[in-house]
Amino acid sequence: MGSKQTTEAGQAGARAGRFDVAVLGAGAAGMMCAAVAGQGGASVVLIDHATKVAEKIRISGGGRCNFTNLQAGPANFLSANPHFCRSALARYTPQDFLALMRKHEIDWHEKHRGQLFCNDSAEQVIEMLRAECGEGNVHWRTGCGVDEVRREGDDFLLMTASGPVRAGALVVATGGLSIPKIGATDIGYRIARQFGLGVVETRPALVPLTFDGQGWAPFVPLAGVSMEVDIATGSGKTAGAFREDLLWTHRGLSGPAVLQISSFWRPGTPITIDLFDGNDASEWLLEQKGGSRKHLANLLAERLPARLADAWCAAAGLNGAQPLHDMPDKALRRLGAALNSWQLVPAGTEGYRKAEVTLGGVDTRALSSATMMARTVPNLYFIGEVVDVTGWLGGYNFQWAWASGVAAGQAVAENARAMVAGTA
Repeated sequence: MGSKQTTEAGQAGARAGRFDVAVLGAGAAGMMCAAVAGQGGASVVLIDHATKVAEKIRISGGGRCNFTNLQAGPANFLSANPHFCRSALARYTPQDFLALMRKHEIDWHEKHRGQLFCNDSAEQVIEMLRAECGEGNVHWRTGCGVDEVRREGDDFLLMTASGPVRAGALVVATGGLSIPKIGATDIGYRIARQFGLGVVETRPALVPLTFDGQGWAPFVPLAGVSMEVDIATGSGKTAGAFREDLLWTHRGLSGPAVLQISSFWRPGTPITIDLFDGNDASEWLLEQKGGSRKHLANLLAERLPARLADAWCAAAGLNGAQPLHDMPDKALRRLGAALNSWQLVPAGTEGYRKAEVTLGGVDTRALSSATMMARTVPNLYFIGEVVDVTGWLGGYNFQWAWASGVAAGQAVAENARAMVAGTA
C-alpha cells in the first residue's frame, strides 16, 4: 500500500478514536517525532499538559535558540551507556537540521565553537516544527494532562483530561525535571518504571554551583565579574575539562565554564580552576619581581579583573598593597600555584530550578539505539531529555532531541505502514 493509502487508513482510524501513535510531550523531541511519523503516513496525536508548548525552545539561547552544534557527536554526551547515542546522531546530523531550517527560510549564525542560533527568534523554530506537524496531519491536544497510561491488548490507553486516547504506539517525550516553573514533571520516569524499565539516577546538570556562605564571603563582591578559565573535575572516565567563561555570582559560580563542569561534578569532590589562561603564574610573578616596584594587587590586576585581584589577596591572607619585590620567592611560588590550580569544593548546585537539563533518565540499556523502542515492551518509545543521554552546553541537547525524535518517528511510521499492509 502506498504512502497516500497508508495516510488515509491512519486518518480514518484517528476519526474512529484510535491513533497509530500517541506522542506524549510537545517539546523539541516530541514535535520532531510527531512530524516525522505523520509525514511517514502514521496517524499521530501530540499531547501536552501545557497550553503554551515548547517553552525550552522559546527561552533557550537568550530567546534565539541555540538549536544545534556543528561539532555534535557521541563524545559530547554523557550517559551510563555512552555508545547508545551514536546511531541516532549519525543518522540525523546538524546538517540535516540546517536543511530543514533552509526549507523554512530561517536565517541563523554561528556564535562560537560550532554553536548555531537563529538570527531572529526561537519562535521561528517552534513555528517550523508546528508547520512540519501540519504537513503530517498531526492532531494536537494541548492543556491536556494525562492521569493514567495502561496497556489494553496491543494498544496503549491514555486517560487524559480531554478523555481517553487509544494508540498502537506510545512515544514518551516528556523531558526531565529541569526548570519546573515551565512545567517539568517526572511523568516520563513514572511511565518507564510502570512498564518495568530502569531509570538511571537523575540530578541537575548544566547548572550553577553554590558554596558555603562563610567561606564564599570574600568573593561575594565579585558578583558579575566574568573571565575565561580552564576548569576541570573528576578523573579517568568521569573526568571533565573545559575552557569557557566563568561568572561570579552572590552564591557561587556560574557561566558556561561552570555549567559545563557541573555535569561531571560529584558532591564532595573538588573542581580545579586555572585563572591564569594556561600560563605559568609562578614563573610570571618571579619574572616581575626583578624590576617591579608595583604592589601585589596592582600587578595581579594586569592579568586578572581588578576586583578579583583584590579579593584573591584578601582570601589568601595577603597584603595587596605590599610591594612585589618585598615578597619571598616561596610565597610567590605558592601564590602562582594557587592561581594555576585553584581547588574548591562546591556545597551544591542551584538545583532543578536553574538547571538547563537533567542528567540521568530512562536507562538506555532497556532501549533500542536504532528506534528508541523499549526492548521488553513493544511499541513503547522514549526520546529526548527523558532518556539517559545528556549533552554538553552549546546546542548538543537539541541535536539529541532532533536525532532521537527522527529515529522514533521513522520507526513508528514504518510499523504503522507494516500494520496496514498486513491487513490489506
